[in-house]
Amino acid sequence: MPTDIPQPVFVLVRPQMGENIGAAARAMWNFGLDRMRVVAPRDGWPNPRAVAMASGAGRLLDEARLVGDVAEAVGDCHYVMATTARARGLTKPVLSPERAMQVAAERIARGEKVAVLFGPERAGLENEDVAKANAIINVPVNPDFPSLNLAQCVLLTGYEWRRAQGNIVPERVDMARADWAEQIEIEKLADHYEERLEEAGFFFPAHKAEGMRLNLRNMWSRMPLTRADVQTLHGVLRQMVRWKQRGG
Repeated sequence: MPTDIPQPVFVLVRPQMGENIGAAARAMWNFGLDRMRVVAPRDGWPNPRAVAMASGAGRLLDEARLVGDVAEAVGDCHYVMATTARARGLTKPVLSPERAMQVAAERIARGEKVAVLFGPERAGLENEDVAKANAIINVPVNPDFPSLNLAQCVLLTGYEWRRAQGNIVPERVDMARADWAEQIEIEKLADHYEERLEEAGFFFPAHKAEGMRLNLRNMWSRMPLTRADVQTLHGVLRQMVRWKQRGG
């Protein structure tokens, strides 16, 4: 059974190759989407090549709804968006994939059912298909090479859906069982280095010493150090001092 997570329906309109249908299913499931409808696939349905390409997303194909035309595919939907990379000469809102999935999320949160149409590989959706949509999703591709593979377009739209859910962290640090050093630990590390550098005559000439110490403190504060990093830097300095004391 499909998951009970609210989400848009992805409608593959007259797809030509089973492999692309399977790849689209795999792309959908990568981003937690499992509502697929297939309109008049060229090579019939079910398609063993689609199953082979879907890999671990074969369940989506088993549960996909096969329909005869676009009108039937979107008949129970409140809002429909059609993906296209080229101008259509139709007066409709044109949304980026990012904005389109934000709109989809807003409407679905209100209890509406949203569908996204994806055209066949050869030439995309026909104008008659696009005319049934409330809005167009325009992918900002290279105008000299606007053709997108079906699964690529599904993947891109699925990714933007995931982003619209707020599930993507823009940046993170994997700590690998480490902890960030506390300020007191960094302060002691700075003290250690200043003491040894003082002994080595680093702070010369005397009238520049204060500024040199300030620069060093500022450098330590800019470095995102873990406790292991601090211990390593202490160890490096101790070993260098021992090496010097042995006449190295």
